[in-house]
Amino acid sequence: MRMRGIDCRHLGREHVICCWQVGDVLIDPGPGSCLETLLEALDGREPKALLLTHIHLDHAGASGSLARRFPDLQVFVHERGARHMVSPERLIASARRLYGDDMDRLWGAFEPVPADRLQVLQGGERLVFGDRRFEVAYTPGHASHHVSYLCDGTAFTGDVGGARVWPDAPAIPPTPPPDIDLEAWHSSLELIAGWRPERIAMTHFGASEDVSGQLEQVSERLDRWAALARDLDEAEWIQTIRQELRERTSTEAFDAFMQAVPSNQAYAGLRRYWDKRAERA
Repeated sequence: MRMRGIDCRHLGREHVICCWQVGDVLIDPGPGSCLETLLEALDGREPKALLLTHIHLDHAGASGSLARRFPDLQVFVHERGARHMVSPERLIASARRLYGDDMDRLWGAFEPVPADRLQVLQGGERLVFGDRRFEVAYTPGHASHHVSYLCDGTAFTGDVGGARVWPDAPAIPPTPPPDIDLEAWHSSLELIAGWRPERIAMTHFGASEDVSGQLEQVSERLDRWAALARDLDEAEWIQTIRQELRERTSTEAFDAFMQAVPSNQAYAGLRRYWDKRAERA
């Protein structure tokens, strides 16, 4: 099977969360709330490996449920996120404080992954599944435990390579708290560019062959939006960013952006970055 993107149809909306399938390998299965949609798309085919770019609920939430259903499934994750996959209580509690009563509706169940089914990554590994070979790189900036994968000219970049919910939509940086690091993010974008991939495959959403254009847009917006977050309050920042996206996208794409990258969380992550810098100074 060639590469395909499975639309997880988060909350019934298209072009929000994409799980990538490459043969018997899945990259970022999406949240537990989308599990049945994912299983329906697999149509009985049993995945052998699950590659996680990072452990945020919209990317990795269904991992434990898939591990329970498929007893031979191996789950690959960066070492900084591994313990939260085995014992997700702290991760779930933190998310529940953020999402409150909407937690279960948005994300569904987050079941633990058995420790003996977890393969811990540092970056630099080469993974082989049949005739498929994946190069692993540590790519922090969006999250301190973020990795990206390169296979057959496609870079699977999770969130660090940006979100671009529609082919003609702009590419934007998802910046939720607590780990946003501008300097690390720029280094990760340079690493991905150095792979010289033919396309970027995103979780939010789909693939783009405008590799250099996408990475440049993400880099430019990351710096510009961060500067605005330093100088504006939350309401002003959200109004400015939403106006920018409305002017450059259709209503359908704008709504998908707001679901995939909630603007209040995007501001909070950038604001935390500046607050942490001030504390260190």
